[in-house]
Amino acid sequence: MRSTIVAAVAGLSLFASSTAAAQVSGASRSAPFTLNQVRSYPFPNELTAAARGSRIAWAFNEQGRRNIFVAEGPAFAARRLTHYDRDDGQELSSVAVSANGQWVVYVRGGDHGSNWDDGVPVNVGSNPASPTVQIFSVPFAGGDPKAIADGDEPVVSPRSDVVAFVKGGQIWTAPIDGSAPARALFTARGESGDSRWSPDGSRLAFVANRGDHSFIGVYTNDSTAITWLAPAFARDRSPRWSPDGRRIAFVRMPGTGGAPDSLLPPRPNPWEIWTADATTGAAQRLWKSPETLPGSVPSTDGGTNLGWGASDRVVFLSYQDGWPHLYSIPASGGTALLLTPGRYMAEHISLSGDGRWLVFAGNMSSGDSLDSDRRHVIRVPVDRAAPQVMTPGTGLEWSPAITGDGATLVFISATPQRPPLPAAMALANSRAAIRPIGADHIPADFPAGLVTPRQVVFRSADGLIIHGQLFEASGGGGGGAASTRKPAIVYVHGGPPRQMLLGWHYSDYYSNAYALNQYLASRGFIVLSVNYRLGIGYGYDFHQPPNSGARGAAEYRDIQAAAAYLRSQPRVDASRIGIYGGSYGGYLTALALARNSDVFAAGVDIHGVHDWSTYLRGFERQRYEQAPDVDTAIATAWHSSPVSSVAGWKSPVLLIHGDDDRNVRFSQSTDLVRRLAAAGVPFETLVIPDDTHHFLRYANILTVDTATAEFLERQLLQANATQTRATGRQ
Repeated sequence: MRSTIVAAVAGLSLFASSTAAAQVSGASRSAPFTLNQVRSYPFPNELTAAARGSRIAWAFNEQGRRNIFVAEGPAFAARRLTHYDRDDGQELSSVAVSANGQWVVYVRGGDHGSNWDDGVPVNVGSNPASPTVQIFSVPFAGGDPKAIADGDEPVVSPRSDVVAFVKGGQIWTAPIDGSAPARALFTARGESGDSRWSPDGSRLAFVANRGDHSFIGVYTNDSTAITWLAPAFARDRSPRWSPDGRRIAFVRMPGTGGAPDSLLPPRPNPWEIWTADATTGAAQRLWKSPETLPGSVPSTDGGTNLGWGASDRVVFLSYQDGWPHLYSIPASGGTALLLTPGRYMAEHISLSGDGRWLVFAGNMSSGDSLDSDRRHVIRVPVDRAAPQVMTPGTGLEWSPAITGDGATLVFISATPQRPPLPAAMALANSRAAIRPIGADHIPADFPAGLVTPRQVVFRSADGLIIHGQLFEASGGGGGGAASTRKPAIVYVHGGPPRQMLLGWHYSDYYSNAYALNQYLASRGFIVLSVNYRLGIGYGYDFHQPPNSGARGAAEYRDIQAAAAYLRSQPRVDASRIGIYGGSYGGYLTALALARNSDVFAAGVDIHGVHDWSTYLRGFERQRYEQAPDVDTAIATAWHSSPVSSVAGWKSPVLLIHGDDDRNVRFSQSTDLVRRLAAAGVPFETLVIPDDTHHFLRYANILTVDTATAEFLERQLLQANATQTRATGRQ
């Protein structure tokens, strides 16, 4: 009962030189649009600012053509710096502007959102000669990019003359202008990384990972031995220099080992902040996390977000009070000061060049309760709890940075209608106008009539409050003129530590989902994007709930609750509810179809996990001692997996997977295909050769979106229309 589909991709929109002002202002119209049109938006990321002056740079992905763009105050007019003109799947990452503003450095290649092999080349074109992962530099004023070395993780010296980077697990350097070949800076046992130049550029701190432990080292020159900072039976990481270059703060966690503990109950993951003399290596503990679950190493964006700010204060992020909040503590010791009190999170955190301000994206309310499902840019001084929302309103803003001259706040901005663009505003005035940068790169035929998703709130079966975003276009029911009710779709995000928002998302993966949800709504579906437990934005207990994932799949209750919400709506046809999602959303899609084909009439499972027990097999053989609950844990993982419920799976499904996936193994779908075939479940497949979890080639993501929309329409819209016509003929 299997068929293989090939989705045709044609009619890709070409860029126009300008766009209507209505697109930038968020005006709307009801004209129909194609999937190609709504997916044609450019996507900016990697926004960064020079340490001095007003120069900024970012990467722009224009239908797979990824290039470096720059701008400079006060005008901040976008200017393309590179000229890559093919949809070749080569991402741009680690974008940096030299301190003097003369150079832009970046990495081309790899898949840096992966769980493994992120620095391994990606060959989405299946070319006989594979691409390489390379570090480039290009003059800010313009010119040809120079490949200064094969490698990754570049860090530009404050002197703006040299780039340190990682190659083969060691630290190398190369002149920023490519005038001489790269060379190994030193050799250290283990795998070295996380390089940090001293403020004057004379020394380099780094992490040497040696398996069960890791050290912080400081390299000075070829004739001086590496200084190790208080080496211990521990895992040290995140070195951060003091502004005067004399000391280094770092994070210390226990080394691995000890008797095996139970696998199912969660346990604290403690951590500490230490400071060390950068010359002698002598160190002392500055702060210790509470030994509680919320006190564990934070797992939101940037982790501990350690930094050394002005007034000799060390700044960091902790979940200890139940929310991912920012703190600062005197480097000489004392009590940590909570900088961001309240029921909101902080992510995309940046420390200003002078160390006085932290700027971040958060869902702090600016007087609107809907802000819990948005992101705004917030600033807070490092020495007092005075957070201020800089970008209030109905838009969304993220990835903030302060220009080196301290005058301008730059960030990425979007609205429910306008896709993301870099933007700038005066730092001194929170009421200053937000100026989008590069709006002329939005295609002229990009749809202006996108719906504004509506926040909906409902309860799961155990009483947990769940947020969602409802997409519904005006008009009658889908599936024929006789229909008065619409088919509906539950969209399930991946991660799972993610939060879908009331507008375009800061992740390119989820901006794609937002565009697809808009298209499905325009085709007559009601789409409910559900923020299930395990996601971020609603506090620790929501982010880390008990009995979830491989420990019991408690989050599936929230997917059931989303379907129940839709079934309760008078404008929804309860017999035509579908579901789709990718990654963890693919897992929950498969679980929904396996457990509740009576509720979900069809689904699209994109690179989902299907058997959690494969992640635990082998634990019982690793050593003589065994975790006391290893058998129970494996059994629980199995029963939390879609494969354990294939016998109840009746609804048709489309399975999609790229076979160079570095987040969810391709074998997860290969195994499920065999099981569905044996059970007689109707399924279709779409395999994307040589692309990754993130579908780095634009043509491939458009293929995936087209196949997803076509399958759901065929199963939920066209089937109903055919049935309606047949009924009319009888």
